[in-house]
Amino acid sequence: MAQLPCDRGDGVCSRCKAIPPAEESLTCGLCGTPWHVPCLSSPPESLASTLQWHCPDCTGEEDPLPVTGNADGGSDLVAAIRAIEADKSLTDEAKAKKRQELLSGKSVGDEDEKKSAGPDSGVLAALGVNLKCAFCLQLPERPVSINCGHNFCLKCFDKWIGQGNRTCAKCRCLIPEKIAKNPRINSSLVAAIRLAKVSKSAAAGTAKVFHFISNQDRPEKAFTTDRAKKTGKANAASGRIYVTIPPDHFGPIPAENDPVRNQGVLVGEFWEDRLECRQWGAHFPHVAGIAGQSNYGAQSVALSGGYEDDEDHGEWFLYTGSGGRDLSGNKRTNKDQSFDQKFEKSNEALRVSCKMGYPVRVVRSHKEKRSAYAPEEGVRYDGVYRIEKCWRKVGIQGSFKVCRYLFVRCDNEAAPWTSDEHGDRPRPLPNIPELKMATDVFERKESPSWNFDEAESRWTWMKPPPASRKAVNVLDPEEKKRMRTAIKAAHSNTVREKLLKEFSCQICKQVMSLPVTTPCAHNFCKACLEAKFAGKTVLRERSRGGRTLRAQKNIMNCPCCPTDISDFVQNPQVNREVMEVIEKLKNNDEGESASVDENEENGESESAEETPVVTEEAEPPSKKTKLDTDTVVSATVA
Repeated sequence: MAQLPCDRGDGVCSRCKAIPPAEESLTCGLCGTPWHVPCLSSPPESLASTLQWHCPDCTGEEDPLPVTGNADGGSDLVAAIRAIEADKSLTDEAKAKKRQELLSGKSVGDEDEKKSAGPDSGVLAALGVNLKCAFCLQLPERPVSINCGHNFCLKCFDKWIGQGNRTCAKCRCLIPEKIAKNPRINSSLVAAIRLAKVSKSAAAGTAKVFHFISNQDRPEKAFTTDRAKKTGKANAASGRIYVTIPPDHFGPIPAENDPVRNQGVLVGEFWEDRLECRQWGAHFPHVAGIAGQSNYGAQSVALSGGYEDDEDHGEWFLYTGSGGRDLSGNKRTNKDQSFDQKFEKSNEALRVSCKMGYPVRVVRSHKEKRSAYAPEEGVRYDGVYRIEKCWRKVGIQGSFKVCRYLFVRCDNEAAPWTSDEHGDRPRPLPNIPELKMATDVFERKESPSWNFDEAESRWTWMKPPPASRKAVNVLDPEEKKRMRTAIKAAHSNTVREKLLKEFSCQICKQVMSLPVTTPCAHNFCKACLEAKFAGKTVLRERSRGGRTLRAQKNIMNCPCCPTDISDFVQNPQVNREVMEVIEKLKNNDEGESASVDENEENGESESAEETPVVTEEAEPPSKKTKLDTDTVVSATVA
């Protein structure tokens, strides 16, 4: 018999679906959750025991397992299952697999244990034990953190809310309407789960040393010239290009085109703005949303909320072409359509990429406010997509036609909003209702140049990529050496250190102590958040000349975004799942550092021989060629 508490919102028992009377209701002394006494497996024996009664969730009491079959076989089966449940070294996923093999009569193999044993298996186990969705009992996929500090998959949470539930599935706390209607993905948890699954160590390869003409004369960061300091970003100079691809390069940016880090541009890397994004080659234009040539194809697009017709669904989105607006004179911010868009210029470049099946790099900007997949700040690289269809239809403004494109993700790296360690697989095209009223529909008939290779289980070029028509020069070896040294100094050494950095407070920039997650999915130390709003009350009393006015609500904006979190600040709940993960990671980190200290003297001479020493010049390099370490670090995702 499953033991379920009463709903904190309406008091209905989750098992018998009735509202229990007061004399049959019992409240837990630890979590304060109400329970229906007749629905408990082992109710309190006396009235005195109800004073300090703790519910099954807090005591860890398990429901009795049903015994089937003969008495001897059934008791042995239950004993074996009890032994699996009592094994604390197993994760919930491993326990479920062992139970399934036991019930099916198969012997438990050792292959899975060998696979799970690795240098980072303890990190993954720490996440698996302490951080899991209450519905699917797996590591959260696109995790959502709610106000009470519990975490769920976005899909599971949406299904729970869609069934009319407005309380947490774990503690029955009320879920605010803002979170229920517009849940935000907790990006820190996404990065932490992915780091635990995948090692980010990139193998050093043979780098091609090419770069842009006169690249050494550019500043390390955009808008740092004397002229730009005076007039601002609008009059800025482009910064130095750190990758060695030409502007018309198609597809991902591999490691051989990244002489600085030897890892390429990874999915999920983000930059402060479009100017910095250009320095790493993800999207070269400063303002335009489409990078391409009408007779050659489009290399990249930027999603920045320029058109109301855009629809973003993460793995696929509907993109609106450019043009159709009067931008003459000083009308650079005009958003009203004044004529039809046509398949010409950059719109035709997108159609060429659709026809040939070229991969198109996609970056998302924080300016796209309508999408749940847009970053909170800056610009983020989300991988390559392929255009499957394009057409024209009357826009939302209802007067003129716009060009429309269906983008579907086809990258070997997982998307930034998922914690998967693998990239995309071929998926069926979504149903697009607006195609019924569309005109000039174009769909690719021939085999695409960029496609999924079933033999290698990865996306790759099935046809030779288009040759570049831009000239490049050789990179100066000394500059390359300085850039590589600066980047290596800023990198983390272990996966565990990177994980702890992901769990850092966004106020004090240290690893969180008593972490709390706001409704807008930002993470802080509880003490830091309370200190930020110390002395502020929910309501502010007002008076004017002896006349008392109605109290006014104090707006308390999140330290990282404009969201009002005044209700949350009054009683912030600690995200205990994240806190347990941080504690376990810290304990493991201390244990590893102690073992490293013991062997440091023995390995000192050996490491000195293997590590190359880079000597600095007696005279520091000029201002134009010197690499600012802080600038490079800010543009790098550890």
